[in-house]
Parts: sequence; C-alpha cells; structure tokens
Amino acid sequence: MKMRTWLALAFWLLTSCLLSAQYLNRRDPKTPRLPDGKPNLTAPAPRARDGRIDLGGIWNNPDGRFLTDLGKRAGITVPFTPWGAALFKERQDNAGRDRPAGRCLPHSIPNAMLVPLYPWKIVQTPDEVVVLYENFTQYRQIFTDGREFPRQMDPTWFGYSIGKWDGDVLIVETAGLNDKAWLDDGGHPRSEQMRTTEKFRRKDFGHMEIEFTFNDLKAYTQPWSVTVPFELLPDTDLIENICENEKDVVHIFGKQ
Repeated sequence: MKMRTWLALAFWLLTSCLLSAQYLNRRDPKTPRLPDGKPNLTAPAPRARDGRIDLGGIWNNPDGRFLTDLGKRAGITVPFTPWGAALFKERQDNAGRDRPAGRCLPHSIPNAMLVPLYPWKIVQTPDEVVVLYENFTQYRQIFTDGREFPRQMDPTWFGYSIGKWDGDVLIVETAGLNDKAWLDDGGHPRSEQMRTTEKFRRKDFGHMEIEFTFNDLKAYTQPWSVTVPFELLPDTDLIENICENEKDVVHIFGKQ
C-alpha cells in the first residue's frame, strides 16, 4: 500500500470517528459576536488580566497535509543528515507502519497539534500555560514563571518546556525529548538531542500561527522551521478520546 493510500484510509477512519462524536455546543458569553450572532473570529485578540495576549481557547489545524509531511507542506527542503535521511526513507517505504500513534503511543511536538479532527486547548495562567490534547487525552505544561531547565531531565514524549514573552509572542523552548516520537506522520525523525523552539502568535480572536524550529544535529544538518496556521473553534470544548485499539496497525502493508 502506498503511503498516500494509507493516509487516505487513516483520514477516512478519523472522519468516521468525528461524525459519530457528540461535541458540546455551548454559546460562550466571552466570544465576540457579529450582528447575526455568529462568532466574530476577526475581532481583536483577547488579553489576560496581566495585559498579556490570552492564547486560551480550542484550536485546530484543518490542513491534514502538515500532519502528512511538514517539509513538503511548507515547501522546504529538509536538511537531513545521512542518519536522518535513511530513517525517514525507511518510514516512508514502510507506509508509516511503525508510527507511534498507530500503536496507541503519544503524538508529540508538533504533530499532537496537527491532527485535523482532534482539537487542542490552551489554558493560560500568569505562571504556566497548559496544553490539553483531545487526541489520546494528553497534556503538556509550559512553565512561564522564570525557571530554568532542570539539571537532569529523563527523556519523555513531550519533554520539559519553559516559556517567556517577547511582546505579544510566547516563545517556548523544549528539551528532554525522547527519540521515540515522530515530528509528523510522514516520519520526520528526532533524536534525544532534539530541542524545539515554538513562537505562538495570536493574530486576532480566531486565528493563531505557531512557528516551529527543530534543532537536532543527529537528524538534521542545521535547524529548520515551519510555520503552521491554527483556527479557533468557538462555542465548544474537548471530549475524552482514549486510544484502545492498536490492533489495526498490523493490517498496514509495509516491511516487517
């Protein structure tokens, strides 16, 4: 089965799941409205009590091509090392058979934010930004209280994230990542050397973009970046999503 055929099948399965889900439909009194009562997604971005841009809300990227292949969707040539190129090719040739999510293992940075049918939520406080992912019901903490990275970090799926504000942009550095996650379902790899930088820019009430920069000299000869747009999903909330069927992955054709 070609990679594009598998991805089309995966998209169909996800769509089927979405159509069967019963999403909360709640009119949020904090959402700015147009005269017809619809959310005004081009209204100014909200601000928190401390004056910062408030990134809070339910976000989604409907363009599945970012999840499929970050580099191709961004129109860039990814600067692979020989090790990174060989591993990427192996995963492409294998039709993504071994991707972690296919075995109910976590997505990570950035692909946890790229699954089109599963939104994610930001909860912002003065000292911390919490990201809640509907997909697999996972979470991530971004500490904005001025702390430094711990001296010792055991490698984990989402790593250890600290953030700081540069005007209205939240800049997040993440280290302590394991080498098990893929950057996207296309198979862009990472090693335990990976450090990511994210720049969160909320452009108005309903639109945000995040610039992801990947720095991993085992997998890539130099840092490379991709900017991904996200859209707010108003008047709704997350629902529980538990991965409990990792058996279908054995039906994906590919090298054993």
